[in-house]
This record gives sequence, C-alpha cells and structure tokens, in this order.
Amino acid sequence: MKAERTALISLLAAVCVGVGIAAAGSRGGHSVGGVPVFALAVGVAFLVQWLAFVPAYLLQTEQFYDLTGSLTYVGVITMAAMLGPRVDARSVVLWALVVIWAARLGTFLFGRVRKAGKDSRFDEIRPSSVRFLNAWTVQGLWVSLTMAAALAAITSAERMTEATASPAWLDVDAFLVAGLLVWVAGFAIEVVADAQKRRFRAEPANSGRFISTGLWSWSRHPNYFGEIVLWTGVAVIAFPVLTGWQLVTLISPVFVYVLLTRASGVPLLERKADATWGGQEEYERYKARTPTFVPRPPRRSAGNPPSGRTR
Repeated sequence: MKAERTALISLLAAVCVGVGIAAAGSRGGHSVGGVPVFALAVGVAFLVQWLAFVPAYLLQTEQFYDLTGSLTYVGVITMAAMLGPRVDARSVVLWALVVIWAARLGTFLFGRVRKAGKDSRFDEIRPSSVRFLNAWTVQGLWVSLTMAAALAAITSAERMTEATASPAWLDVDAFLVAGLLVWVAGFAIEVVADAQKRRFRAEPANSGRFISTGLWSWSRHPNYFGEIVLWTGVAVIAFPVLTGWQLVTLISPVFVYVLLTRASGVPLLERKADATWGGQEEYERYKARTPTFVPRPPRRSAGNPPSGRTR
C-alpha cells in the first residue's frame, strides 16, 4: 500500500508540474483558436501516454513504452512547428534536432527491449495499475520538460516581431550556431557510447562482463552525459526568443541532469552494477579510476580490464 500511495503522489505531482510548465511556456506564446500552442503540446504529450497505458496494462507489457515516448516527441514537436507563428531557421533546426534524437533513441531502445523480451525496470510495477500508470504519466512529464525550451522557442510570439528584420532563412545568430555545435557533440557522444556497448555485448566472450573500453573508460555513463549535453545545446538555441515566464523552460537540461544522475538513471544502474560485480577486484579498480559521469581521460597507472554495464 505504501508503494501505491507513493506512486499516486508522484502521479499527481507530475501532472501539477506539467500544468505549471504549460502555464509558464504559454506566456508570450502563440495561440490558435484562443488555445496556447505550448499548453496544447503539453496536454497532448500527457494524453498520448494515458491512452497508451490502457492496452499496455491490459496486455501487461512495457515493450512499447520507450517507442511511445519517442513517437510523442516527434508528434508533439511537429504539431507545434505546424501551428507556430513563423517558419524560420531556428524553428526548423529545433524541430529537426528533436526528431533526429527521438527517432534514433526510440528505435535503439525499442530494439533492445524487443530482443530482451521485457524491461526489468517494470517487473515490480507492471501488475499495479497505479504504479504502472505513474510510469506512463512521468514519461509525459519527461517529454514535456525535456523539450520545453524547444517548444517555447517554436511557439514564441516574439519570433513574429523578427519577421520584418530579416528573411526567415537568414535568421541565424551565434546562439543557433553555438547550440547546434553543442548538440552535435552531445549526440555524437551518446550514439558512439551506445554503439560501443552494443558491439561489446554482442560478443559471446563478454557475457557477464562489464565494459571499460572506448568512451566507457572515460566515464561509467557516457551515454547519459551525451544526452544532457545535447539538451543543453537545444536550450542555447532557444534562449534568444524566450521572454518573461518562458525563460522557466530553460530548466530542460537541468531536469534531464537531475533525473539521470539523481533518480532513474545513474543511481539505478550503479546499484545494479554493484550487485553484479561489487567486490571483484577488476570492477572495483574500474570504479576507482573512472568518473561516474563527466568524462575524463583514463589514468595511465591502471590497466583496462576486459568487461558490461547496462544503459
């Protein structure tokens, strides 16, 4: 019962935060038929998760959880771009970056869970309607908060005043260029780290071992580091056209950082890794010399033991 109550509180909190970010992002934003496009986008993000929850709970499967999240990113950002006040370089770039990231990560995670047959994170919560619904609701919040800055920039009415200043396709500034470079760096780190892990785990000889080569010798969670960097790039691109309460949406990369390093990401994987390899000399040596998160060149004083860590 305690777990149920905690899940219910989490669910309600996620909805409340979603309403708050919808209100903040809608200030100074474009509206269609009197409805702020930003608020509409957030509402759709949550609604899609709740609709997907119904068959998922009835069939007791989470195989489409990550895929649903990725499709929500693509659908919501596309809707916002189509309903936004102006098609310009900034909006097109933001749309493209979110779609590319979501398509790549969604197919990667969906393929992984299909191969494994399930996602072990859901083993305990799947039978509980409240706890399972909470997981889908939190995904709605995840979608809304992570791309909040992009959504606010695409729907910002501030961009309408720029229309007379320069042609839409020439509306490129230092923030757009710098943010794009940051996004590319983060995306490259995430993609390379995932590819290295996939190749490592595909080798039968590495069964039951932990990866400590490539980017994984620089950080124990380089893929998560890359993800935070790329969302920081999105925030940098969005910044110039955000005003007033819209600036609250710049919390996007901070939210991703907190969630991945303090909640569902790094802590869960660290506990799982410690339970599997804790006490083994090679693993303890790897932990001692390798940063948990921010990459750093491996120390030359220690060798690289062969090794499998889960994303």
